[in-house]
Amino acid sequence: MSEEEIRSLDRRGPDLVYMAVADDVARRIAAGELNRGDRVPGELQMAETYGIARMTVARAIKELRERGLVQTVRGKGTFVL
Repeated sequence: MSEEEIRSLDRRGPDLVYMAVADDVARRIAAGELNRGDRVPGELQMAETYGIARMTVARAIKELRERGLVQTVRGKGTFVL
């Protein structure tokens, strides 16, 4: 994600921030930037990248799991399905 795209993430807009992050990661998966078996960046890295709280990232990852796009393996990370 480019710095311009990160800056355009409207943290005060009507959309929920965790959904915007989940949508961005889903877009990256659909575009082939993240492929099956790839590890999704960790919560701390994503929180820093997007400039949001770690708990917001955790909720975004939960949303991606609910969509069936990723799987989290305890102690290993989150991977694209």
